[in-house]
Amino acid sequence: MIAGVADTHTALWHLFDDKRLSAPAATFINEAATARHKIAISTISLAEVVYLIEKNRLPLSAYDELTQALADPEHVFTEAVFSAAIVQAMRQVPRAEVPDMPDRMVAATAVYFNVPVISRDRRIRAASLKTVW
Repeated sequence: MIAGVADTHTALWHLFDDKRLSAPAATFINEAATARHKIAISTISLAEVVYLIEKNRLPLSAYDELTQALADPEHVFTEAVFSAAIVQAMRQVPRAEVPDMPDRMVAATAVYFNVPVISRDRRIRAASLKTVW
């Protein structure tokens, strides 16, 4: 069962025990793991990690560590492949509220699964979406 969808920064901050991850977000992810539920990571987040590595904003290991977590069936994270059904769900995420394309893709993934987005992004949190932060 998918309990939530993590934005890229949320996934990385959880993975690397970064103090920027809010207490409610960390609790949500940890409770999902305890309940053996999953936190989905959109395919766009993998692409975003590659992009941020290329811009020297993330360490080279970030992509490998995230993909290793996604490959581990016991890890709380699971990949949510960006599909036509999620594209359809994007129509429920107003561009005026979430104008950034990768953010809309993450938000649409949460809409598709009918779960909250776990994100610090102010536009996502201000949008008419379920969020955790």
